[in-house]
Amino acid sequence: MSHITMTVSEVHALAKDTLMKFGADDENASAVADVITMAEQDGCHSHGLMRLAGYAATLKSGKVNGKARPTVTQLAPAVVQVNGHNCFAPMALKEGREHLIKAAKTCGVAIMPLIGIHHFAALWTEVEPVAEAGLAAFACTSYKPAVIPAGGTKALYGTNPIAFGWPRSGRPPMVFDQASSVMARGEVMLAAREGHELPKGVGVDSDGNPSTDPNEVLKGALLAFGGHKGSSIAMMVELLAGAMTGESFSFEAAARDNGDGGPPQGGEFMMAIDPSLVRGDDDWADHAEKFFDKIKEQDGTRLPGERRHRNRAASATQGVEVSQIVLDKVQAL
Repeated sequence: MSHITMTVSEVHALAKDTLMKFGADDENASAVADVITMAEQDGCHSHGLMRLAGYAATLKSGKVNGKARPTVTQLAPAVVQVNGHNCFAPMALKEGREHLIKAAKTCGVAIMPLIGIHHFAALWTEVEPVAEAGLAAFACTSYKPAVIPAGGTKALYGTNPIAFGWPRSGRPPMVFDQASSVMARGEVMLAAREGHELPKGVGVDSDGNPSTDPNEVLKGALLAFGGHKGSSIAMMVELLAGAMTGESFSFEAAARDNGDGGPPQGGEFMMAIDPSLVRGDDDWADHAEKFFDKIKEQDGTRLPGERRHRNRAASATQGVEVSQIVLDKVQAL
């Protein structure tokens, strides 16, 4: 498969210009272009330029307000609500992040429910800046039904990713981001686009039969990782991002969605914790490093996020390899 090498700034310009052509203003387009660019430069292509068509579809249909201005409301000293008023999630996160950080550094723990947003990005781009501010961070969001509950036969949960970030002194934070499904839907979409088969056990076709064909799995459903354990985590995400925030469950989001191919309106749950206030001293950082060192003592191990940071450094000097198929689709918009 052919690829084109682009600079990081070229990726950002392409994403931003495309979004603005479909009606997003400069600020909204920039916020989304930032996360698309970060995904590409860090090697997470399933959440990069490949997603532009979905973003554009929601702007074109009018489902997303590309000129929205999120509002921030302090519901309690440790609860900061952000209402996106139908914007893309990156814009709402940009508006609320500093409020969340301030609340966590004041109260020790703070929660930021996001409502009225359309989420289509990777979660690690959201928790990393909070962890860089010296806080532990957790985030989760739902989508539309794509995952079968353990023991069931029909998709009910979204892929329902969770992300966790841990701050590190003088080093990039440790951040993991994983779907509650065996594989993220974006990875299945990428496999379909590039013509790859899926590993066994990822999903089923529309008749409920196991399949390794990504096109058939996209018509059918994904399986939760680890059976009932992953299913329980997916259920937790539905409750936190739906009932807890006052937003919709995945099945409710699907019922009110217009089916334009872009992300539905939904919610996100985000939490930040100040280790210094919780512990009562600043020794938590050195203590955690001892633990990380123990992990890396074993051959073959690495901390989550290390590969992303290597890719990021390489992209800054060598550029980003973008699939010609993806570029053709962007140009066809």
